[in-house]
Amino acid sequence: MIYFDNSATTKVAPEVLTTYTKVSQQIWGHPSSLHKLGEVAYGLLEQSRKQIATLLGVAPHEIFFTSGGTEGDNWIIKGTALEKQYYGKHIITTSIEHPAVLNSMAQLEKLGFEVTYLPVDKNGRIDPQDVARAIRPDTILVSMMAVNNEVGTVEPINEVARILRDYPRIHFHLDAVQAIGKGIENLLTNDRVDMLTFSGHKFHAPRGIGFIYKKTGRTLAPLMSGGGQEKGMRSGTENLPAIAGMAKALRLLLTDEEAKVTQQRAIRQRIYDHVVQKEKVTVFSPMDEKISAPHILCFAIKGVRGETIVHAFEDQDIFISTTSACSSKKHMVSGTLHNMGIDEKIATSAVRISLDEHNTMAEAEEFIKVFDTLYEKFKAINS
Repeated sequence: MIYFDNSATTKVAPEVLTTYTKVSQQIWGHPSSLHKLGEVAYGLLEQSRKQIATLLGVAPHEIFFTSGGTEGDNWIIKGTALEKQYYGKHIITTSIEHPAVLNSMAQLEKLGFEVTYLPVDKNGRIDPQDVARAIRPDTILVSMMAVNNEVGTVEPINEVARILRDYPRIHFHLDAVQAIGKGIENLLTNDRVDMLTFSGHKFHAPRGIGFIYKKTGRTLAPLMSGGGQEKGMRSGTENLPAIAGMAKALRLLLTDEEAKVTQQRAIRQRIYDHVVQKEKVTVFSPMDEKISAPHILCFAIKGVRGETIVHAFEDQDIFISTTSACSSKKHMVSGTLHNMGIDEKIATSAVRISLDEHNTMAEAEEFIKVFDTLYEKFKAINS
């Protein structure tokens, strides 16, 4: 089996699964309990928080655990709106965000907030000056993804951060779900970035666990009310086995990160160099290393629907995806490609390869062999 769908989800690392199982069996006290079992559990919870914070170069009290990327995006966007609504009700985002962001914005619009959706260019990048032009006296939040999940474009984070230095009261949020471990942590840790969203299952942690970073001094309204966990900011009994597993997964991910990124970029380049030669292939992902993540390649075979391509590769035990796991079963045209100006006829043919540090060049060569066979088959059918 060749698994090239890591942007949808990743396999839980064996070491992470060992940690998860061990904590489940041996440290099962409630972290809020006063007795010894609770103290041990609380100690591990805070140890995990400190490890994640250290790996990101932030303070432990700036890390808050969630159930994943969707909750993190919802919390930061709606939490900012609730907290700062008396200062203004205007939010800026982009037209190519994940549904967790776009649907949160739509919900806020029904509640009287105004949202500006910035356009993108042919590479899926916003123009930072569009941010500057969109800012109003009542703007309270700029929210954008660091790396696009469909085509792999890296957004101009530093440029937007420079603009927002003149507007210190505006929260600056990055959806970093696709960005962690991809060699761009220097962008994520820009000191003008106020909040970040992460999801554990994107880097070999269990599903259903994630965390956000919230800079000291920035305020969010809690969305989860209850027993007061996470300093009263996110109530609910902590999923300690998954949290400990996620901390280990992040440490493993960031170990030898440069070599892992180099390997992923080389594999992506090898596949790109081959498929781009084909007459009926259109590549949507930018290949300039300055504006693209190393792990995502999105392309189309003209005249063949994306789901047909996916299932043809699946028959050969190779797993890729259409542009987004969240929209693939709904047979939706990629919102990112639409906003990049791609014609719907070709956008419906789009598929995505997404790599991780465990993929190999040998897998790329096998993919290319299968691709050539399928390409000739599709070409014969279409002709």
